[in-house]
Amino acid sequence: MKKRILSITLAALLLLSVFAMVGCSKKAENTELTLYEGDYSEVTLAHYLVKYLVEDKTDLTVNVKDQMSLTNQFKEATADDPGCDILLNYDGTLLSQWLQEDVSAVPDGTSLYDYVKEQIQEQFGAIMLGKLGLNNTYAIAVMPETAEAYGLSTCSDLVPVASELTFGAESNFFSEEFTDRYWSFIEAYGMSFADYSSIDINLKYTAIANGNFDVTEVYTTDGLNRKYDLVILTDDLNFFPEYNGVLVVRGGLFEDYAETAPNLEEVLEMLTGQVSSDDMSGMTYAVDVEEKEASDVAREYLVAQGLISE
Repeated sequence: MKKRILSITLAALLLLSVFAMVGCSKKAENTELTLYEGDYSEVTLAHYLVKYLVEDKTDLTVNVKDQMSLTNQFKEATADDPGCDILLNYDGTLLSQWLQEDVSAVPDGTSLYDYVKEQIQEQFGAIMLGKLGLNNTYAIAVMPETAEAYGLSTCSDLVPVASELTFGAESNFFSEEFTDRYWSFIEAYGMSFADYSSIDINLKYTAIANGNFDVTEVYTTDGLNRKYDLVILTDDLNFFPEYNGVLVVRGGLFEDYAETAPNLEEVLEMLTGQVSSDDMSGMTYAVDVEEKEASDVAREYLVAQGLISE
C-alpha cells in the first residue's frame, strides 16, 4: 500500500514538473519574437528596423534568423503552428500571390490596401499594419544617354520610338499570369519593341549599362537604380498598381504578448508612414552598393529619425 501511495505521489510530482516546464517554455516564448532575413536587402532592412525598435521600446528580444523567401515567411506566419511572427510584404503582392486576384477585384471606392487588409485577415488570419510609406512597384527605366537621345521622360514617350529599342527584364516580368507585366504594359501603352529578352535578375543592371538592351523594368526602391544612374520614366497612364510596403503580423500575436509587451502593436505602428520610397532606396544603396551591414543601416536610420536612442 505504501509503495502504491509513493508511486502516485511521484507521478503527481512528475506531472507538476512537466506543467512547470511547459509554463516556463511558454513564458520564454512570450519574451521573444522570431523574424527572418529576406532574400533581398529591403526585407532584411525592414526586419532589423522592427528588431531595434521593439527591443528599444519593450522588454522583448527579437531574433532575426537566417534568410528565407517572403513566400515561405508568409507560409510560416499563417501555419497552424506559426514559425514566423512578423514580416514585410506588399499589398500588391498579397493581392496577386495569395488572394489570387487582380486589381480589377478591388471594389470601386475601396483602396487596394484596405481591400487586401480585410481579405488577408479573413482568409489567412494575418493582420496587416499601416503602410510604411514606401511603394516598391514596377517602373520602366533607361540609361541617361538613351533618355537624352530619344527625349524620354514618360512611358508614353516610348510609344513612337519603341520599334527602334530593345527591352530586357527578368523572366517573371514576362509572365502572362498577371496583368501588371510586360505584355499588358505594351498593350496598355500601344507600343511594340524591336525585340525583348529574358535575363537573370542579378545580371539585369550590368546588361543595360553595357548596352545589351535599351529599356528595362526595375523596382522603385532598388538602390541599384542610383548606382547605375538610371532614368525612371513616369508611368503617365498609372498602369502599374501600388505595392505598398506593410508589416504583416501573424494572427494572435498581440494576444500572446498582452502581458509581456502590451504596447507591441503601438510600437510596431510607430513605423507607419516613416519609411518613404526614397528612404528605402537610400538604405538598399548602402547595403547593396556600399556593402554596409543591413543591421547597422537599419539602426542608424531609426536613430536619425528619432525613433530610438543611440
